[in-house]
Amino acid sequence: MSADRLARIVAFLERADELKSVERMTWLGDESRRENSAEHSWHAALYALVLAAELEQPVDVGHALALLVVHDLVEIEAGDTYAFDEAGRAGQHAREALAATELFGVLPADAGARLQALWDEFEARETAEARLAVAVDRLQALVQNLAVRGRVWQENGITAEQVRQRNAETLAGDPALAALVETLLERVGPYLVRK
Repeated sequence: MSADRLARIVAFLERADELKSVERMTWLGDESRRENSAEHSWHAALYALVLAAELEQPVDVGHALALLVVHDLVEIEAGDTYAFDEAGRAGQHAREALAATELFGVLPADAGARLQALWDEFEARETAEARLAVAVDRLQALVQNLAVRGRVWQENGITAEQVRQRNAETLAGDPALAALVETLLERVGPYLVRK
């Protein structure tokens, strides 16, 4: 490995550490503080590792894990956009695509292209691995909100219909994940705003 290649890889890995400082809206289960994006990514990866064996459609779990490790890195530049922030979500993809180009551009070209391709695959949601990654990304947030009795939903006036709509993709996907999400959605009622 050349000195320049090594320096670029180290610079990227140092930059990736900043994901630990990106605060999300979701609270930790003990409600001591809000979760950060690195914790969320790890937890979603664990969900994929555990749930992949339950799916009807086989997936390459290692590939799904790679998608999950990469997908939120763009938040270092773009910040985390709350799932129910319609104004923030309007330009989210453009902000994150720009951040991906900048962030993955720190790496040597081949390594940067590999991570860019993973990020693009997650965003496109066309492969079984990407659909699993997106599903567990949302599932993790749903479970975190249930763990704190819907605290973030209550703080933001979120309705049951909004939560159901946010999870519609997962409900329309693999039957095992859909059944899990449906079971969880049955529990959200007492924690959401009635409209």
